[in-house]
Amino acid sequence: MRLVKVLSAALVSSIALASAPALAATCNNPGGFDAFLAEFKKEAAGKGLSAKTLANLNNLTLDPSVLAADKRQGVFKLSFEEFATPRINQRFAKASRLMNEHAPTLRKIEAQFGVPGSIVIALWGLETDFGANTGKHEVLRATATLGFDCRRTDMFQNELIEALTLIEKGDVTAADLRGDWAGEFGQAHFLPSSYNKYAIDFDGNGKRDLIRSVVDTLGSTANYLKGYGWQAKQPWGEGTANFEVIRKWNRALVYAKTVAAFAEKLDAHSARAEQPKR
Repeated sequence: MRLVKVLSAALVSSIALASAPALAATCNNPGGFDAFLAEFKKEAAGKGLSAKTLANLNNLTLDPSVLAADKRQGVFKLSFEEFATPRINQRFAKASRLMNEHAPTLRKIEAQFGVPGSIVIALWGLETDFGANTGKHEVLRATATLGFDCRRTDMFQNELIEALTLIEKGDVTAADLRGDWAGEFGQAHFLPSSYNKYAIDFDGNGKRDLIRSVVDTLGSTANYLKGYGWQAKQPWGEGTANFEVIRKWNRALVYAKTVAAFAEKLDAHSARAEQPKR
């Protein structure tokens, strides 16, 4: 079942990019989407992207479903009970199993980044149902569409540059870039800018891969939170500094409360399971 992807998990982190230098491509270009892309490609070439990489924008078309999704965002208006209860209950058994399955990796993550495994697992589950639902939108097409639209053109033109940079560096191929409507992709639904900044090779195979590697996904999720100031061995309930870090992942209050509650339930379950039987 499709999860929540309304304001992406990694999307909110990129709101800060609005202060970055704007690209010169004109949103809602009078010449249409093709004229916008032609202008964008000139700017991107000036930033060092190769003609081979920019060829991935050839024959790209506007995606009306992305524009509709961007204007439709309403799921986070649900109450905590309406939003959190079904999402936690539907994923709790699998989350508990995965906590045990990946226990060595999660212990390593907490030692290195200070982020508890329960938080990482909760985010993985809420974002993509543990990698089962990563999305089918073409990231290049989605970010180009949102860059053409004038609502957040600077942000999404930047995300398009970041996605092309990932291709240029060899982190991903254009075919890999499939995800949700706002350009998030991979098992943790990172935006391209967050992938560039926070993705790490945690499984040690020489490649940071948040599409196929669970270990890289979990480690990169913790690296993201650490990058926003996660404090080790501190609480994460509402009103704490760590709760505000969760909101850097997604600013919706109900989403952050759901992550916190999910993680707390997982930890409570693990503690009960570790108690000696009488």
